[in-house]
Amino acid sequence: MTSSMRRARIVSSLRTKGAASVRELAQTLQVSESTIRRDLDVLDRNGELVRTYGGAALSPQAAVPEISFAASAERDSAGKLAVAERAAALVEDDMVVVLDIGTSTRLIARRLRGRPVTVITANLAVFDELRDDEAVRLCLLGGVVRRNYLSLVGSLTEAAFRQVSADLVFLSCTGVRPNGHVVDDMEVETLNKQAMIEAADRVVLVASETKFPGTGSLRVCSLARIDTLVTTSGADPQTLELCREAGGKVIIA
Repeated sequence: MTSSMRRARIVSSLRTKGAASVRELAQTLQVSESTIRRDLDVLDRNGELVRTYGGAALSPQAAVPEISFAASAERDSAGKLAVAERAAALVEDDMVVVLDIGTSTRLIARRLRGRPVTVITANLAVFDELRDDEAVRLCLLGGVVRRNYLSLVGSLTEAAFRQVSADLVFLSCTGVRPNGHVVDDMEVETLNKQAMIEAADRVVLVASETKFPGTGSLRVCSLARIDTLVTTSGADPQTLELCREAGGKVIIA
């Protein structure tokens, strides 16, 4: 049994039982406890489970069914399209641009086709948009594939982002709280987003009005860290004012 098959069985077991000890998993999979501990460490870093004393439990995020990329793309499609058009207009020729995961950033990528720019991403949908475009210099970062949401995640991806130096990052999120917190609902993505923010000179948050307040309990950053917010006309005006007060520019698509 390969390590990837073994780890898949560990996650499957936790989905059924909720939690398991190292000893129990070792006996079930007929491997040593040290092998199981290494597997649990990898799965914990990837956000697929939570290490506990003597074992592991299913990550709260993993326990909740996640909407697929295709289903997300259909939600608020007009708003996302408007945001993407205004966001893409911020990109100048020869810029180095980081595109976050998400459906809005895929639409931004589509509008960068034929431009002499460098695009860095862990978004497989962005990769598909630009893979055959010879004008764009495309850099795809490695990591663990999240097939349901067409992204690459984990410690390898986070480490790669920390080696990047970019002009702009287009950041996505699942919510913008009234207190100015930009949030997400997946721990494994949140760490990548924080690394992206540190990698770029300017941070552009792309969030249509449905993200106010949206969902999510994991803080990515505050609006004070956002240089430009691109949204739509129905976004909460008080939250937009918080962004302006913190020195950010607000663009209504």
